[in-house]
Amino acid sequence: MYITNDIKYVGVDDKTIDLFESQYVVPEGISYNSYVIFDKEITIMDTVDARATKAWTANIDKVLDGCEPTYLVISHLEPDHAASIKVLTEKYPNMKLVGNAKTFQMFPQFFEMDIEGKTVVVKEGDTLSIGSHTLSFYMAPMVHWPEVMVTYDSTDKVLFSADGFGKFGVPDSDEDWACEARRYYFNIVGKYGAQVQALLKKAAALDIQIICPLHGPVLSENLEYYIDKYNTWSSYVPEDKGVLIAYASIHGNTKEAALKLAEILEQKGIEHMEVIDLSRGDMAEAVEGAFRYDKMVLASATYDGGLFPVMEDFLSHLKSKNYQKRNVYLIENGSWAPMAAKKMSSILSEMKEVIVDEEIISIKSVMKAAQKNQIESLADKLI
Repeated sequence: MYITNDIKYVGVDDKTIDLFESQYVVPEGISYNSYVIFDKEITIMDTVDARATKAWTANIDKVLDGCEPTYLVISHLEPDHAASIKVLTEKYPNMKLVGNAKTFQMFPQFFEMDIEGKTVVVKEGDTLSIGSHTLSFYMAPMVHWPEVMVTYDSTDKVLFSADGFGKFGVPDSDEDWACEARRYYFNIVGKYGAQVQALLKKAAALDIQIICPLHGPVLSENLEYYIDKYNTWSSYVPEDKGVLIAYASIHGNTKEAALKLAEILEQKGIEHMEVIDLSRGDMAEAVEGAFRYDKMVLASATYDGGLFPVMEDFLSHLKSKNYQKRNVYLIENGSWAPMAAKKMSSILSEMKEVIVDEEIISIKSVMKAAQKNQIESLADKLI
């Protein structure tokens, strides 16, 4: 697949993987994107995961058709993009590796291979002429590893964006881009909003017409939409006015309260609402929903004098991903010593600009009329 007259896609779709990074459910699979720029000095942009090495090298052999590459640009050393570097280097021993100082500082952690005399070290704003194409390099530390850099081809106005603008799934999927891109962003890159903002400022100075990420589809139309999404996500402002109801229930009584709230909200015509059972739902989807909306309701049973474990795990995920600037409402349950609200409040207090509503709905075992009335009042706050 040609991206431009000189740039060809040589990535591989992995539709047999069950968990990306051994934690994220990917029902549609994941793509490991790689590109070849054909010019006087042929340049390969990144490699692929070891799961796809054989298929990828076959793609490389086919498109090169006996030619040898001059450069391999390494934008990111994470194994899903860099695992095939050694194979390619052994196949083309004269090929140069292009990366930044941090790239080659980390390189021996992944590979035992002699690359002396085979490296081209670039820094912020450096350029590399490969013929009619000129590549510029911009550092993107902690988006989402410290050595990450992006590459801009000023000839075809293409940004090779590393993990930026990536998504779960494969390029030819019909699924909505934003849904899986959002889940990908907040779970993988979400902690590093300030660093993403810094990268967006650099990108704003470039005339970008095509974005080539390392996962998901190449973006070539309506780029303002994708950039605006990234600006919103990395600023930690809510994307939509709405509510996530996340519950952790042992015997179903806390679940009943959560579903009652959802029923009332639906009757009141709320536009955006998601309900997730933290014991059975996808944790990454729960994290995505928490960041998407401006409000969140947490309903948890007390367990061993603390939080039911899946709720504690969820809050730990939110804290690690820099959850902030949201309003949170609490429902707790406990048969003899309800402690869930206190524990949730304590964890949430450590998050920036998270406002926890003072009115706690506390259930002792089974929801009664009094709690149903409180849930009615809570629904009014959420609309």
